[in-house]
Amino acid sequence: MPFDKSKLPSRHVSLGPAKAPHRSYYYAMGMTAEEILRPFVGLVSAGNDSAPCNTALDAQADIAREGVIEAGGTPRRFNTITVTDGIAMGHQGMKASLVSREVIADSIELSVRGHCYDALVGFAGCDKSLPGMMMAMLRLNVPSVFVYGGSILPGRFEDRDVTIKDVFEAVGAHAAGTCPLQRLEALERVACPGDGACGGQFTANTMACVAEAIGLSLPNSNMAPAPHESRADIARAAGRAVMHLLERNIRPREICDVRAFANAARVVAATGGSTNAALHLPAMANEAGIRFTLADVAEIFRTTPWLADLQPGGRFVAKDMHAAGGVYMVMKTLLEAGLLHGDCLTVTGRTVAENLADIRWNPDQEVIRPASHPLSPTGGVVGLWGSLAPDGAIVKVAGMTNLRFEGPARCFDSEEEAFAAVERRDYREGEVLVIRYEGPKGGPGMREMLSTTAALYGQGMGDRVALVTDGRFSGATRGFCIGHVGPEAADGGPIALVEDGDLIRIDAEAGTIDLLVDEATLADRRSRWSPRAHAYQSGALWRYAKTVGPAHLGAVTHPGAAAETHCFADI
Repeated sequence: MPFDKSKLPSRHVSLGPAKAPHRSYYYAMGMTAEEILRPFVGLVSAGNDSAPCNTALDAQADIAREGVIEAGGTPRRFNTITVTDGIAMGHQGMKASLVSREVIADSIELSVRGHCYDALVGFAGCDKSLPGMMMAMLRLNVPSVFVYGGSILPGRFEDRDVTIKDVFEAVGAHAAGTCPLQRLEALERVACPGDGACGGQFTANTMACVAEAIGLSLPNSNMAPAPHESRADIARAAGRAVMHLLERNIRPREICDVRAFANAARVVAATGGSTNAALHLPAMANEAGIRFTLADVAEIFRTTPWLADLQPGGRFVAKDMHAAGGVYMVMKTLLEAGLLHGDCLTVTGRTVAENLADIRWNPDQEVIRPASHPLSPTGGVVGLWGSLAPDGAIVKVAGMTNLRFEGPARCFDSEEEAFAAVERRDYREGEVLVIRYEGPKGGPGMREMLSTTAALYGQGMGDRVALVTDGRFSGATRGFCIGHVGPEAADGGPIALVEDGDLIRIDAEAGTIDLLVDEATLADRRSRWSPRAHAYQSGALWRYAKTVGPAHLGAVTHPGAAAETHCFADI
């Protein structure tokens, strides 16, 4: 159908005599007068050659052009950055990872604002590009559809499926003398067989599930692996869908209300998803002007059964979940158990319940349990509060049998210090390894600790020590690993006052984490504490450290929609 551009943002660059200079650029690119009069749809891709997570994205975005054109729009593709965690992991590069989420959102906002696009379709692969794109969609509030590029297929090694998690853990086993170098090198060559993001229920797949649960992705689209031919049909359908949203003026903030965020948190817990979701959901909510904190996320996690038997806590990977019935199979059983808001709108123009109406339970699969017979009665992720973390912390308990731990602290003021100690096995069973000054501000950048946690597991110590940090953990992390401890050390939180030998008590059943030191002793230590200067005194990391907020509110760098005086979509 013809679209009236007189109220769309693209009128500012395409309509009327004063816009002749602007139109001359479009003619220079081979556009016709008819194409200039259609709505402009931004197709943003995080595609690049950095890692397999992103290598298929540009091709998918280009296929989406076909759907946009079929439905009466003019596609305009552009790219944004990614920092791929698997490559940034275990060194200073990981400080760029969380910062990249804000840069991704900002870069999309600036490109859309500068070129006055009317709608948006986003293609993302690696961890931070997923929430970053969805944050931009909510910030701009133009009709939008999110597309995950798909997961990698598992590798095969010694007659079993393997993922990148196995390689990180094999590094620890090699350091412990239980994995010969030849075996490690053989594993690294086959663990990642092609295009796609990490295969387990790590951060990328967790946020892909969030995108469907929150209503920004087409139903059962995101778990299809990157190499599957169906990804072309999904991309094309996304192009058509965004034009239908534009026709009906259905915008992201209309879709993503507080109930939709609750649905997303349910699905994270039910799939044993990444603790990083507790950082990204509050950040996304901030873009919509909704207060949705770690406490809100944790309360939903507490009342959600763990249903999907996915790695790292379980047995299966994303392609198995796709074959079993996908995210919508999980959502169907949650809805039938009264744990999902079925009246939330989605990018189909229909509600969650309407989308789920035709989903039938697949009895011939082992990946997804019915809500009446869960893997465990509470979710795979738990929030913790107490004297060590007054603002909260979070731990992934999916697959864990022991949910309580008490032991003496062993303190490190950086991940490098901790990893070096683990490599030389300079720690003891029963200790609580404390890694601090790795928070959003103190790092800066709130690094993930997969290299350290995987090394512990590779040494056979993953369930014999606990690890506590004001930084983050990879979605691939397993074991008693508590992250997001707040207030962070850089702000003088209690984690900054811990000394070697202090007893720390963690109870994931009760949701508590306490430093067993009397208040008088802590007051004395606090009087002697002073802030530490980090090593990044210029550039993007300096600027991030100056603006970033606490982890329990999403580690955001601006006030969000609650403070805005106008929205881009309404210009």
